[in-house]
Amino acid sequence: MSRSLNRVTLVGNLARDPEMRFTPSGTAVCTFTIVTNRYWKTDSGESKENAEYHRIVAWDKLGELCGQLLKKGGRAFVEGRLQTRKWAGQDGVERYTTEIVITDMMVLDRKEGGSGDYGSNQDIDVPVDFGEGPDAPHEEAAPVKKAQPKAKKEVEAVEDGNDDIPF
Repeated sequence: MSRSLNRVTLVGNLARDPEMRFTPSGTAVCTFTIVTNRYWKTDSGESKENAEYHRIVAWDKLGELCGQLLKKGGRAFVEGRLQTRKWAGQDGVERYTTEIVITDMMVLDRKEGGSGDYGSNQDIDVPVDFGEGPDAPHEEAAPVKKAQPKAKKEVEAVEDGNDDIPF
């Protein structure tokens, strides 16, 4: 049997704030949209730009971190796999959506009050790899249970906890 690969890597900006929900069993799921831009010149020398909107899904602890650390307009790196889901709408018509289920995320924004270019030690770089999350397509997020936002002090504690990492 031959091997295959389903991997997506994106760097882009968030189109809106992440939305946190929980499945009926209590599993956290965070959804958000990342926008990537493509630039090119036509044969006549005219500059063109195209924006692509990507639906992102993060499960469990990674989803909770995305909900806490990411904001509309912020820049992020995400890595995961493509997944296409099918369901019947209220009108009985079958619908499809393709989304990226992420397993890794890094915040690429500068801390508030920080200075310097991206990549300096003033940036927030939070590598997270918590595995795949639930693969079962039948477990959908319940829209009624909203996540309670963490207090600002708790979020700062997560960001400041990286000072003693040796790399």
